[in-house]
Amino acid sequence: MPNPRLAARYAKSLLDLAIERGQLEAVHNDMLYMQQLIKSSRDFLNLLRSPIIKADKKIKIVDAVTKNNISPVTTAFNQLMINKGRESNLPEVITAFIQQYKQYKNINTVKLTTAVPVSDKVKDTIIAQIKASSQLDNIELETIVDKDIIGGFIVQAGDKMVDASIAYDLKELSRQFENNDFIYKVR
Repeated sequence: MPNPRLAARYAKSLLDLAIERGQLEAVHNDMLYMQQLIKSSRDFLNLLRSPIIKADKKIKIVDAVTKNNISPVTTAFNQLMINKGRESNLPEVITAFIQQYKQYKNINTVKLTTAVPVSDKVKDTIIAQIKASSQLDNIELETIVDKDIIGGFIVQAGDKMVDASIAYDLKELSRQFENNDFIYKVR
């Protein structure tokens, strides 16, 4: 069962500990590694969620899988989560940690949705345009390819969105025909 408050609290504790120990970047890289591990291995996720496997066995398995890939701080954190019976919440905690890290470092995630993959030159141009037209300095561009938008692009930064897709234009045109806006304007 998702528990965002619990995830936020554990993530905040790990963030504070990493800052205190001067290992923020190492722990952030560990969290990215763990997130990728969980996404790529269904068995690892099932291990974390299994109520049958005892905590000491889970610790040994997690340590064996992540050996030499994560820092001692993250290893201790994983062991704490397992000993407290919170290992099933680890994917949520990792996501919350990454969000809090970005907030701490003032990194703004901008989502760019296009119908086809775009080149690095186009990405750089979009980042430069966003920086020039907003107060966002540190931008992380996340690209999504969605053929349903037909063409154009959708840019979303925080709660602001620019939809310059052909699918949006077609829906808008369809709405205008349904309302008969063109008939009234001709008369």
